[in-house]
Amino acid sequence: MERPEAYVLTPILRKDAGKKPRKKKGRGFSEGELKAVGLDFKKALKLGIPIDKRRKTVHEWNVEALKRWLEERGKQ
Repeated sequence: MERPEAYVLTPILRKDAGKKPRKKKGRGFSEGELKAVGLDFKKALKLGIPIDKRRKTVHEWNVEALKRWLEERGKQ
């Protein structure tokens, strides 16, 4: 069972103003995403979940990935 990976949206640059941002791998999960699942920083670090303290956004796909990973981990 692999640890979950966080995905973020690429920034919209002026030259690419008409294009939609795409998803890419991020450094880790934001504090808001961890709180949505019921974790704090210390628990997440103990579980080996990557954290990005700089991010403020909460993406639903990251919250769902964390929930699925925690459910799988609990079944074992």
